[in-house]
Amino acid sequence: MQSTSMGPAEFGVSPISGFMPEHDPLQRLPRPFDAWEDIAHDLPKYLVGDSIREIIDELPSFPTEHLVTSRQYERAMVLLSYLGHAYVWCGATPASVLPANLAIPWYEVATKLGRPPVLSYASYCLHNWRRLRTDRPVEAGSVALIQNFLAGEDEEWFVLIHADIEMRAAPAVSKLLELQDAVGREEKEEVRKLLEVVASSLEAMNRTMDRMPEHCDPYIYFNRVRPYIHGWRDHPGLPEGVVYEGVAEYGSKPQTFRGETGAQRGIIPAFDAVLGIEHESDRLRDYLMEMRTYMPPRHRAFVEHLESGSSLREFALAEGGLVKELYNVCIEGVGHFRSTHLRFAASYIHSQVSKDAANPSDVGTGGTPFMPYLKKHRDETAAHQI
Repeated sequence: MQSTSMGPAEFGVSPISGFMPEHDPLQRLPRPFDAWEDIAHDLPKYLVGDSIREIIDELPSFPTEHLVTSRQYERAMVLLSYLGHAYVWCGATPASVLPANLAIPWYEVATKLGRPPVLSYASYCLHNWRRLRTDRPVEAGSVALIQNFLAGEDEEWFVLIHADIEMRAAPAVSKLLELQDAVGREEKEEVRKLLEVVASSLEAMNRTMDRMPEHCDPYIYFNRVRPYIHGWRDHPGLPEGVVYEGVAEYGSKPQTFRGETGAQRGIIPAFDAVLGIEHESDRLRDYLMEMRTYMPPRHRAFVEHLESGSSLREFALAEGGLVKELYNVCIEGVGHFRSTHLRFAASYIHSQVSKDAANPSDVGTGGTPFMPYLKKHRDETAAHQI
């Protein structure tokens, strides 16, 4: 069993913001990047005018040599990812080749950050918000997206609900290492207190998740928000993938990367790790493990570290009583989250009528048959009640 003496900060986990950055994301890169930032700012206009490919083809070289700080690299990754997906998915036919002026810097920035050159959850949500109200916490209603595709109420709300969920999870996520330490020391009272924190966070996460329909309509989501977040692996519109022109490491061969999906975030895998929720070894588990390669490396390391820690499940089985009850409340919380996700996937995607092969209703943005996978997630979680 691995010691959990390392602190959450070593894994990029904050007691205030959890997996979200402690410092607000940069809203714009410095002057050398103006040409690219100006296009990104007007991306919704160019997409409506169906001119974004021509505009990007004419952009000057992306000056990666001027990137210095981690916040600058994250902003560059957001910018390049949005422009990259806009280039691929705009128009009637997906683009199977990305121009070198976009592909090369995207690859370089992604490599520096330890993620693939594709839009992933970290760039779509974690590093893509700005405050509207400095006197309020980061939550839906007090923040806005920095970068959009088409913009509008539904796109904003869909992403910001996820940001709000991240913040609701922060109190628990930042205490998971302490919880495992307390289990290892068999400190029953401390375990109880920390389980109450986890249960409270899960309750808050579920309340936020339930708010998705307030400003995000299923039809609008499917037809205006979802089309741009698909990837190019196991996608019928791009069966061979996408060529990253000029990236020597890829040797002019098409690359296949998953699209943006909530499975790329660290919250639920971290809870699974601590609660001992195990998924059967099959294609679904392989997919979940693959999604970790799209996480920021320190977040991935955090989940792996938790998986090697003390067994809360065994402790709850042995102790019984209130510890067992609280453990079951936490299992119910994760199960509720997964059940809601399944319900929304059914109404926002599965029941929608696909009008375009590039936006299928039976394949998730991660390129999977999502309904069977989500049902299996839910059922496996429920089976861990003790």
